[in-house]
Amino acid sequence: ACGIIAETFETAITWDRFEDFHRNVIEATRRAVAEVTGAPPEGEGAPRVSCRLTHVYPDGAAPYFTILAPAKRGSEVTQWDEVKQAASQAIIAGGGTITHHHAVGRDHRPWYDQQRPDQFAAALTAAKSAVDPDHMLNPGVLID
Repeated sequence: ACGIIAETFETAITWDRFEDFHRNVIEATRRAVAEVTGAPPEGEGAPRVSCRLTHVYPDGAAPYFTILAPAKRGSEVTQWDEVKQAASQAIIAGGGTITHHHAVGRDHRPWYDQQRPDQFAAALTAAKSAVDPDHMLNPGVLID
């Protein structure tokens, strides 16, 4: 391991919530890095959390965040996971989607479960059972 945490994540949010959302996600992510790694939250050696917009719509945008931060050697994956959890929770708390265009995947599943309506889960389960009766295709990614 190289002693760094590197991560990207994207979401979607409406314009009326963007400013607070952007600030809160960046602050929560920086705080998490500082708590997990001991890095200073600001100044030299502080984590770099940036944001750009990958898609812009009349009603909102798709912010794409990048994290680069120092990590304690030997436990980089654990630290990454804790930072990922904090960033994901900040997204959900701010009303963003857990993903915009990268897909859910196993990393985002806990937060997707919080956003996905029960009726949609039932529809996905029925469709998957019809086309994949042996449950071999991506088990546990979107539904159990």
